Amino acid sequence: MGVLLIGFSFKLFWYRRRNRRHAQPMGEGESVQVCESQKEAMELPLFSFSIIAQSTASFSPENRLGEGGFGPVYKGLLEGKEIAVKCLSKTSRQGLDEFKNEVICISKLQHRNLVKLLGCSIEGDEKLLIYEYMPNRSLDFFIFDKTQSTLLDWTKRFHIIEGIARGLLYLNQDSRLRIIHRDLKASNILLDLDMNPKISDFGIARSFGGNETQANTARVVGTYGYMSPEYALDGIFSTKSDVFSFGVLVLEIVSGSRNRGFVHTKHDNNLIGHAWRMYNEGRSMELVDSTLDEPSDSSEVLRSIEVGLLCVQQSPEDRPDMSSVVRMLGIEGALQKPKQPAFFTERKFHGADFSSSTYPTSSTNDLPVTEIVAR
Repeated sequence: MGVLLIGFSFKLFWYRRRNRRHAQPMGEGESVQVCESQKEAMELPLFSFSIIAQSTASFSPENRLGEGGFGPVYKGLLEGKEIAVKCLSKTSRQGLDEFKNEVICISKLQHRNLVKLLGCSIEGDEKLLIYEYMPNRSLDFFIFDKTQSTLLDWTKRFHIIEGIARGLLYLNQDSRLRIIHRDLKASNILLDLDMNPKISDFGIARSFGGNETQANTARVVGTYGYMSPEYALDGIFSTKSDVFSFGVLVLEIVSGSRNRGFVHTKHDNNLIGHAWRMYNEGRSMELVDSTLDEPSDSSEVLRSIEVGLLCVQQSPEDRPDMSSVVRMLGIEGALQKPKQPAFFTERKFHGADFSSSTYPTSSTNDLPVTEIVAR
């Protein structure tokens, strides 16, 4: 089944006039085309490199927010507004294709739970993406740190879960491009001033055309620990691949533990396997992060865990779609019982994880690798 790759006709104007004070939208003949079948142009503000360099104090170390597979990310101030500048590193494992992909994807998608792309800069070898600044950095900065995690009570965590679900629903089903993210993980969830989550990093996202719902690739990209089994082992991806990643995220948000590298003294299961064991033994509340005070609404916690387990079921056909996930998170009462999930431990799967880039990532635990060739 063929998948419609996000088409590229990337005729960006090579902006060299360094004394311009404002970004200029691309005019006719300077467009990025979204889909080969539609040949639809878009406008994107284009900034001079000198203006962006000035906004970040020449990319000073003090303004550096983090680094991912794409390259370093810097905080800047542009026309009185805080921005985040993602730079394509010359040594990055990602290249121009991923840069184009991110520009095309995110510039055409507008949702409160997606990070907003403000513009880009291309000048010589310098390629920059300019985003809205997220003052609370990324989700992994909070949930995997025993000190920072105390700032996220259950109400905030559930709000974050719901926001990610709504953003993913928009990507998978409601957007005009129908995007499969392929690298949904804690470090790619950014948090604004009010701790609203925004999905970021679309460098390896794929777009489906027509009525397509599934595709196959020989180049598996993403992050081990979040990848669905059919994608990690056979290169088959679909909206249900993103659903699986979302399920992992839910269990991580509830527990404050990473799926990858999870260690338990009594068994070898990863976080998914541990959550499944606790669920079957009627002890799901023991999964809750120990830094949390006892949640006032335990039914909401248990429902979140159950939704997470429904999302990580072994078979893609058994996993709910994101519209069902959003509905289940918002209702009370019994849910369908999940079937056994797909659990991978590091002993069972010796592939490697690899990630695209993340803007203010605080984690160094997502080890990047170029690709895994699927069977």
